[in-house]
Amino acid sequence: MKDYHINLFYSDEDDGYIADIPDLKSCSAFGKTPEKALKEVLKAKEAWLAVAQAEGRPIPRALYKPVIYKVA
Repeated sequence: MKDYHINLFYSDEDDGYIADIPDLKSCSAFGKTPEKALKEVLKAKEAWLAVAQAEGRPIPRALYKPVIYKVA
């Protein structure tokens, strides 16, 4: 399985970085630095997958690809 795409961006409103995984609904994290946001979203991903598995929900395939990959 390929790993999931992670979006990472700065939020003026939150005064920090947001990382999210589009293929995993509502899986996101905050950090004051890009590195911290990435570290936190990787923890959130593991928790998201563990809960889905424990509840018998299907694990989504990694499908999201930003437009930049389609253009290049």
